[in-house]
Amino acid sequence: MDHYGLIGYPLSHSFSPTYFNQKFKELHLDAHYAVYPLENINQFCDLIRNTTFKGINVTIPYKESIIPYLDEVDPVAQEVGAVNTISFKNNRTIGYNTDASGFEKSLTKWLPSEHKLNALVLGNGGAAKAVIYVLNKLQINFKIVSRNHISGVTYDNLTPEIFENHLLIINTTPLGMYPDVQKRPDLPYYLLNEKYFLYDLIYNPEKTLFLTEGLIRNSKIKNGYDMLIHQAEDAWKIWNQKQ
Repeated sequence: MDHYGLIGYPLSHSFSPTYFNQKFKELHLDAHYAVYPLENINQFCDLIRNTTFKGINVTIPYKESIIPYLDEVDPVAQEVGAVNTISFKNNRTIGYNTDASGFEKSLTKWLPSEHKLNALVLGNGGAAKAVIYVLNKLQINFKIVSRNHISGVTYDNLTPEIFENHLLIINTTPLGMYPDVQKRPDLPYYLLNEKYFLYDLIYNPEKTLFLTEGLIRNSKIKNGYDMLIHQAEDAWKIWNQKQ
């Protein structure tokens, strides 16, 4: 049997096991996908020592801290600075980033080509790094909004002028994710209108409080579900590519 899995912490709810185990069933493959909640990234070594994997996905909070544990990192993942997919080839672990390709496919399909919008990226973790990589590639100007001054502006320093000049807002934080569905990024939502595009990488719930705030003010909204499908399919291609 081929073993696949997801590492992160916590892993109370995940799309990946259902998606991949259904794929294995449809393709009549002797394979299984399971979740492995690791309280510390150091446990990764024991995990792969005790189970022979063909592929692993990586989620919050280990997309960046996993990198030193890998034998090799794909150039795109290296540039992004985060890994969400690990392939096992010839007894070597190779890190990739399919969040970036998944987000690019999802965003370009959704965003009208005639719109050249400035973007606000909420958060500065591993998921944000993939989004930033894509925005740079698409030549979309952006500002990072986070809780500290390290990269961009803080929520406290987000002025109405900045907000009104950035009509694409992308939430890369876990705020609003199930089960904490009453949380949302601290934004001046009263300024939203029909000109705004709100993209939330979260897919559960389908409409986060962040997206709902946009919806009631006629903004265009999108959750992260089809990005998730794209990144999962890209991971599947990587795991099954010829050596």
